[in-house]
Amino acid sequence: MGAYFTSHVPGIGGAIHRGDQQTPYWKPFFDGFPRVQEWLCEVKPDVAVVFSNDHGLNFFLDKMPTFAVGAAASYANADEGWGLPLYKSFKGHPELSWHIIEQMVGDEFDPVTCQEMLVDHAISIPFELAYPGAGEWPVKLVPIGINTVQHPLPSAKRCLALGRSVHKALASWQGDERIVVIGTGGLSHQLDGARAGFMNKEYDLFCLDNIARDPDALTQHSIADIVRLAGTQGVEILNWIAARGALGPQGHEIHRNYHAPISNTAAATLLLEPG
Repeated sequence: MGAYFTSHVPGIGGAIHRGDQQTPYWKPFFDGFPRVQEWLCEVKPDVAVVFSNDHGLNFFLDKMPTFAVGAAASYANADEGWGLPLYKSFKGHPELSWHIIEQMVGDEFDPVTCQEMLVDHAISIPFELAYPGAGEWPVKLVPIGINTVQHPLPSAKRCLALGRSVHKALASWQGDERIVVIGTGGLSHQLDGARAGFMNKEYDLFCLDNIARDPDALTQHSIADIVRLAGTQGVEILNWIAARGALGPQGHEIHRNYHAPISNTAAATLLLEPG
């Protein structure tokens, strides 16, 4: 049905928990989501295929897969130590997960398949933004994790190819479910080191301007380039690039929002439809 992309910084969850959505600091970011919420009400997806990065709930530096796909019947949120409330659990769609995994392996990717997986703020916060006040999540979840933490990281080109493999799987799926693709993370930010607080509006707008019409333009930069341009945590743009690949060959932008900073992060919201 389409794709939406959003930042997932834990501070967003704190703002929701405190009810700060309309305060001057947070309002410019939260103002980007009513259109996404309206769109989701219009298209009523049944399943969400979400590209994100794990922050230590499932994997740590001693065991960090490049790509991991959840194939579980359910996914629980767990405490990460950010002071956030526990969020609602998700129902999974194991059949679609395995269909995607088989396509990935057929395209010579080697994902770690997870029949048990926890979800952290990288997934829960984007759903709190999309479905505020929901008693339960109205979609089933297929989570796809990308390593954006432990070098060597996958290249932007590889992540786009991964997303395109997922698109092939979705296109060949025989079910009648309405599917939404989600990419979470970023945009430019660096949380530590000499460049702590670094943001790069020029690079962020380059990504926003090209991800719909020419996603291959984002693959011209190496991982070292992306770290230089977007910061060490700004490499979460890999999640967006993979999600864009899963949308399909053509993408049409119907909404965007960009604001900096929130919690030392350049934050954005983007909504695309295929074709």
